Amino acid sequence: MIDLQPLWDWFRVLHDTTGIKLTIFYDPFDRARFLNGFLTSVRLMALCVVASVVIGVVGAWIQGSRLRVLRLVTQGYIQFFRNTPPLVQLYFFYFALGSYLKISSGNGIAVPVVSNFTWAAICLSFYAGAFNVEIFRAGIEAVPRETLEAAESLGYSRLKAYIYVILPLAFRISLPALNNNLVNLIKTTTIAYAIAVPEMLYVANQIWSDESNVPEMMNVLLIAYVSLVGILVWIMGRWERGLRIPGYTPA
Repeated sequence: MIDLQPLWDWFRVLHDTTGIKLTIFYDPFDRARFLNGFLTSVRLMALCVVASVVIGVVGAWIQGSRLRVLRLVTQGYIQFFRNTPPLVQLYFFYFALGSYLKISSGNGIAVPVVSNFTWAAICLSFYAGAFNVEIFRAGIEAVPRETLEAAESLGYSRLKAYIYVILPLAFRISLPALNNNLVNLIKTTTIAYAIAVPEMLYVANQIWSDESNVPEMMNVLLIAYVSLVGILVWIMGRWERGLRIPGYTPA
């Protein structure tokens, strides 16, 4: 196991000589709580990315349903989440819906059934999912109609044609727009701070309140989020290049 103590000591010397107060490196308590905040942010981002993509895929399929009720419900969902601020949505889920989802503990105190982290994951997934539905719908519409007709002529049902033929092509077409939306989702996870989810911004606020090192922590946050977004963009770029079909140009 690598001994990082010399590195931590270097940051302490840096503070002693220059006044740059990066306690998250040389103070074990601050280091532990910032690491926990970082991991909480990564976990929230990963859950929201996966859930929003699933919502987008399912919602795009429902939009092509023959049942008018399902299409109307999906459109209502899209309009609600696209046309209201994500922070307002988060407050609605946490304070409005959350106030009804409580149980009484043994000592008579009302305990929420859903944690603040779970509410943040649900809200942000639905928020980004609404945009993903439209992204995948546009990708599906870009797939030539003849492709669906060919799948149906081979005996595919509507669902199987969607899963095995239409969706793989639509997914390739949708990747650039999907990449942009997922980047926006990663940045939007910071609003979880508003309901006391102990993610990076929330923990950093606690640290700079205790240590009076606002400039240092703001720079650390900037570097951390730029790095996380950069990793996502790199992965999506590699994925897009790997799925590209040579010579295929959607109509």
